[in-house]
Amino acid sequence: MLVHARNMTLACEGDRLCAPEGKFDVVLDCRDSDVRPGLINSHEHLHRNHYGRLGRPPYRHASHWARDIQRRHRRLIAARRLARREAYLAGAWKNLFAGVTSVVHHDAWDDELARDFPLRVVRIANDDSVALTPALGAARKTGSPYALHLAEGTDEQAAREIDTIARAGLLDKHLLAVHVVGPGQEGVERLRRAGAALVWCPSSNHFLFGRTSPRGLFACDNDVLLGSDSLLTGAGNLLDEIRFARATGNLDGERLQSAVGETAARRLGLAAPVLEPGAPADFILLDAPLLEATARHVRLVATAGVPRVAAAEAARQLDRYGLAGVRLTVGGVTRWAGAAATPLNRGSQ
Repeated sequence: MLVHARNMTLACEGDRLCAPEGKFDVVLDCRDSDVRPGLINSHEHLHRNHYGRLGRPPYRHASHWARDIQRRHRRLIAARRLARREAYLAGAWKNLFAGVTSVVHHDAWDDELARDFPLRVVRIANDDSVALTPALGAARKTGSPYALHLAEGTDEQAAREIDTIARAGLLDKHLLAVHVVGPGQEGVERLRRAGAALVWCPSSNHFLFGRTSPRGLFACDNDVLLGSDSLLTGAGNLLDEIRFARATGNLDGERLQSAVGETAARRLGLAAPVLEPGAPADFILLDAPLLEATARHVRLVATAGVPRVAAAEAARQLDRYGLAGVRLTVGGVTRWAGAAATPLNRGSQ
């Protein structure tokens, strides 16, 4: 596949980018949009995006919210429950429509996430939280990323969780500390000294607690990754989260873009998100600057060299090449959604 974009011409063969030379099966003219590496969503619960926001915040701790929605919304949750794969796919398309090509699913691994799935699900060790995980750290692999909901609240219980993970030997440079709303000043310093990264989900935090992570965690020497969280608590997709995060003023534009790009890739152990021959063919086209973009600005999304989402003009071009797809509406945006689960075959036309 060869793509003529406004800022460059990009080519891929199979699931890798290649030099834009020779003949190609598919040639797309998208010169009104800029191509860039696909976005990385560092915190998501793929199977929990079809319920909508639940609860009656504010809460003092996430465990209080978890208990409350099971009591308050038990019937609604049961009525909206989907089959597991259908729920996963609802989360996948939410992310793809926002230009996400790699996502961290913060839950137990399920082989469904690697079986003909339309985007890359990053497999890392994770536990739910200090409050809800009896064998804390059992899933952790030495020297590898480990994600944990941490200090997710505003009370003393949340602040004490820093001590708990330190005693368990989990406070180190491999920790991906998710949310971290109420660690206290001492907890902030301990996280920074350990080299732990913050996985920031500001809209989810504001919904549940009326505030987000303390400013000390955004110091320039601290790695910050961005996650959308699920629609149980998050405001929307990752592009919505980027704009929400930008409005807080906690990160400048360069670090915010890195939080869904280079920094996220490095902390998650992924290949650097670059548009160079040999790199994974995960790319998107936007017709607005990333920090201002919404799902309506996403013109094309490809994962592993396969077109997954396309706006009208790109979709018409894909249709001419006979690529299978359906019209799908997510979050009020309608796009062509690719049905193929394998890279394009090598050849020419």
